[in-house]
Amino acid sequence: MARKKNSDIVKLREKKTANGNVALFLDWFVDGVRNKEYLKLHLNPKARTPIEKENNRRTLELAKKMRLERETQLTYSTYDKVVSTKTKITFFAFAENYREKYTKKDIKMIKGAIQRFEDFLTDQRPRLNQKSLKISQIDKVMMMDFVSYLESRSTGEGAHGYYQRFKKILKRAVDEDIIHKMPTEGIRCKTVDGLRKDILTNEEIIQLAKTPCQNSELKRAFLFCCSTGLRFVDVKALQYKDIDFSSSRMTIDQKKTGKTATIDLNTTALKMIATPQRPDDYVFELPTSNGTNKTLQAWVKRAGIDKHITWHCARHSFAVNLLTSDARPDIKTVSSTLGHSSLKHTEKYTRVIDELKKKAVNALPEYE
Repeated sequence: MARKKNSDIVKLREKKTANGNVALFLDWFVDGVRNKEYLKLHLNPKARTPIEKENNRRTLELAKKMRLERETQLTYSTYDKVVSTKTKITFFAFAENYREKYTKKDIKMIKGAIQRFEDFLTDQRPRLNQKSLKISQIDKVMMMDFVSYLESRSTGEGAHGYYQRFKKILKRAVDEDIIHKMPTEGIRCKTVDGLRKDILTNEEIIQLAKTPCQNSELKRAFLFCCSTGLRFVDVKALQYKDIDFSSSRMTIDQKKTGKTATIDLNTTALKMIATPQRPDDYVFELPTSNGTNKTLQAWVKRAGIDKHITWHCARHSFAVNLLTSDARPDIKTVSSTLGHSSLKHTEKYTRVIDELKKKAVNALPEYE
């Protein structure tokens, strides 16, 4: 008789009829609703002769084929339904869900990549309904335009960084079978060699130190970063327990890389630190990054320095000034001081120095 397989989506069932035969039918569930399909095939349970037994065998084989055909049909129908549902998933809902579950340290870059894409659509696709934009609608042409937008708006490695994070979101969509392939395939975002951020010379830093700032705490912290190369996120989190005053050193766990860095403190850096307090107290009380940059730019302007200076310029200025100092430290020493995970991150400063040398040579007057 019919064999029942619990693993089958469609089951082949048997039912006794009034005349003593066995009727064969299919049985399956869809969305909790039971479905039956009678095959109009019957088995003779009293088969004795070879011909009767052969008829039962052929009938059962036919029923099994019909079961398999129905199961295959239902499987493809369900798959098409799932695929159809997935293709309706909107990008920004998916991206926001991705951001909320993201646990790595570059979460701000993920958020920034989503924001840059939203800004791009507002600027380049003003008639597009962003809320209803489906992931499946993001095509190669849109990505080419997005990369051009990033390269025209972001400086340094910013464009490349945001593009890489944006591709992470799309890669998750591919992994979840929402789209079949990456629309960014074959599209590259240029990485700008060297730095495009302004650098403060030692003379300009001295000029800043002599200029009053509306936030004295910010002034101390920024000058401290110019002397140590600390990032804003690290100086904001700096506590007195991180500083060993006996050896004039500080040891920090860098927020960006997660790596520990030990940095020597020169005389200027030590002067910027207030009188030691409780170990868990913060060395500097600073507002948000956006708030500090606004105050910083006003301070730079008041000092008569015609450059676009953000907080991160302190780190870049420290590296360049260190490499051009009389001590002439090698690149490995500078890399270690900055807490870089690789020398390739430090090499961009050597290219800046080459550019500065070239400008200095070209600025020499003509003698004839």
